[in-house]
Amino acid sequence: MSARVVLLGPPGAGKGTQAALIAERMSVAHVASGDLFRKHLSEGTELGALAKTYMDKGELVPDDVTIRMALERMAEPDARAGCVLDGFPRTMEQAKALDAALEEQGERIASAPLIEVEPEELVRRLAGRWICRSCQTPYHEAFSPPRTAGLCDACGGGLYQRDDDKPEVVRARLETYERQTAPLIAYYEAQGKLRRVNGQRSVEQVTADLEAAIGA
Repeated sequence: MSARVVLLGPPGAGKGTQAALIAERMSVAHVASGDLFRKHLSEGTELGALAKTYMDKGELVPDDVTIRMALERMAEPDARAGCVLDGFPRTMEQAKALDAALEEQGERIASAPLIEVEPEELVRRLAGRWICRSCQTPYHEAFSPPRTAGLCDACGGGLYQRDDDKPEVVRARLETYERQTAPLIAYYEAQGKLRRVNGQRSVEQVTADLEAAIGA
């Protein structure tokens, strides 16, 4: 049976960073819903354009779109031996659809660790992000500011803040998470798969705690 892990946590908890690290250490695929949406957008697909309208408002992309993209990605050769799911599932409908699809293949979710971070820390992390318009280098007002305010260190391009990183949208994203995604905590806890990890420690400490929670 392949190793399939669902990494849970609110926006800004560090799921993307940790999912990539854990997937590499487990030698399995990192399947990130955000990457799937951006890929479709960059390729000019209808699904990508639709996803962006929801993401820019801090809302979740409709379940049927997300489920289809995620299951197609999980069926690709590099994900058959296992994967770390990042940003999917986000709703009960998605979780149940995923369990049903895996059951048909004789598979299941092995573990669902949850990265926990206080709400105000999440706002501080997310609302401080800026990106270079020219080369896409990311910066952060608190953690990695540019040498000159508003300008990229690498190419001198102007910095901008994505719509979904603005404080008012960040708070909307967190409210959406609480309303639609938090019930997954109880869902996986009832299955005995949930493990809680403190996300306000160093990246290395969080990674070690996740590995212990997963049993990797």
